[in-house]
Amino acid sequence: MNAILALEDGTVFEGQAVGAEGEAFGELVFNTSMTGYQEILTDPSYAGQIVTMTYPLIGNYGVNEEDVESRKPFAEGFVMHECCQKPSNWRAQESLPEYLKDHGIVAIDGVDTRKITKLIRTKGAMKAVISTTDSDHERLVQKAVNSQDMLGSDYVKAVTVAQAYVWNPDQKCKYRVVAFDYGIKYNILRLLAEADCRVIVLPATASAEEALSHKPDGVFLSNGPGDPAALPYIYPTVKGLFGKKPIFGICLGHQILGHAFGGTTYKLKFGHRGGNQPVMNHVTGKVEISAQNHGFAVDPESLNPDEVLITHSNLNDQSVEGMEHRKLPIFSVQYHPESSPGPHDSRYLFGRFLCMMDECRQ
Repeated sequence: MNAILALEDGTVFEGQAVGAEGEAFGELVFNTSMTGYQEILTDPSYAGQIVTMTYPLIGNYGVNEEDVESRKPFAEGFVMHECCQKPSNWRAQESLPEYLKDHGIVAIDGVDTRKITKLIRTKGAMKAVISTTDSDHERLVQKAVNSQDMLGSDYVKAVTVAQAYVWNPDQKCKYRVVAFDYGIKYNILRLLAEADCRVIVLPATASAEEALSHKPDGVFLSNGPGDPAALPYIYPTVKGLFGKKPIFGICLGHQILGHAFGGTTYKLKFGHRGGNQPVMNHVTGKVEISAQNHGFAVDPESLNPDEVLITHSNLNDQSVEGMEHRKLPIFSVQYHPESSPGPHDSRYLFGRFLCMMDECRQ
């Protein structure tokens, strides 16, 4: 079956359908990871986005039920140069095309992903549509133009859990951590559990009072999708936890902290998505190679330097990658220390969170 990818600037790519039938709309972005397509598809941070993989061959090791990062795929659509139809790996339970069809994800391959990536790098992330049902180029371009903008969009309510739950109820743990689910990945929960934390996961709309009612040793603010400036109902909750418990935020949680600190965020031209982003740690002077997935960043000029210290910067564009409060036990990073997929350079941050909880206990 044929498929068409149409962008809001009028560019059209024709290829083959390798997923579900229908149409998918979203912001077209690219990811430079060579592996980890299953984790990328199931990362809730990709809600509202169509993901282009820059690596040319995707799907060669298939799909299995162990490598998912959430309850289902959240990417709106998937773009590949060549999708492997017959995987070869002892862990594979089905092929990537079968998985995409099972979960209703519209996908396309046989297109020039290098050209798509260069186009996004030049013009920025754009709205797009993948269609297996409409072959009219002009009509598809107009559909892309009329689709929802990422700027100003709240996708958190679409991905967060409806009810609170305990990730590891049978595990005896030293610490209790409340994790706000803005689109949390399972590997974050796994690593917190491995760090001897009982993890209580709360919906994004939970109040500060509800979080404190669980008597946590610390609070975790997760990753998630959409525009951080579109979440004014979350900032007061986070601010209400300042000075009461240690707080560790990543990705969207980092951006939410920026707003709670009184700062602002802005949209990057094409974002950071992949497992090879270099980050300078200004505290240690070391460079970390990080896994990232975000299209917005905290504006450093909007933060009060007497209260907030910038601890990490991106070496490609100097955007803020980490910060901490100068007086309160609060810190955050823009990237994904839990990786999955990606390098493990930043796993030490979970240890820092434990040390902070120990200090506050004393």
